[in-house]
Amino acid sequence: MPARKLYFESIRVGDELPALAKAPVDRVQLARYAGASGDFNPVHVDETYARSVGMPSVYAPGMLVMGFLGQLLSDWGRGAQLRRYTVKFVKIVWPQDTVVCKGRVTDRFGENGRYFVEVELWAENQRGELVIKGQAQVQLFFSLEDENRQRSGQAPLVVQVQRESLYQAPPTPAAAPEPPKAPEKPVASSGAKKAPARKSAKEAIVKKAQPRRAPKKAKRR
Repeated sequence: MPARKLYFESIRVGDELPALAKAPVDRVQLARYAGASGDFNPVHVDETYARSVGMPSVYAPGMLVMGFLGQLLSDWGRGAQLRRYTVKFVKIVWPQDTVVCKGRVTDRFGENGRYFVEVELWAENQRGELVIKGQAQVQLFFSLEDENRQRSGQAPLVVQVQRESLYQAPPTPAAAPEPPKAPEKPVASSGAKKAPARKSAKEAIVKKAQPRRAPKKAKRR
């Protein structure tokens, strides 16, 4: 029986991926991962060395836990093509910790016959503490018909799909209209001439203090 495949038309924003619970991490797994990856950092496999640098024991490499999340994504998205996968390490995973991986669809959109889904991923230990979180984007066929068309060399099935997001930004509130201004009152004109401005007291004193000029003498004939 062929493996189940995931198609874009069956995915909805908010869908949760089936949780993946891993067996408790042990030192044998850490040694096997070191051999498979070529990462022989002694803090992951040498108990004596780990204690000498201040750690209570050896601990799991972050890439091992990242691989757990990748397994969750690949088990769910059979037939999908991985376009982006990023993670952020939050908490150390120790031997005997049980890691449970979870995920949720946050976005779906299509353009020019190509269909994409974005997934939010995270993992918790047995105490419910977050140990890693990430984001991934996968590309899928729209449907079985779309896959058959493309595999036979035909053009992809083009369906207009608007973007849907679980975390849409709230709409920006419209600015409140300004209240209308009251009309200015016209200034009444009486037609009378304005009285000349009064001189200041200082100007009056200066004028008064000026000496009077002597009258001019009449010329003799």
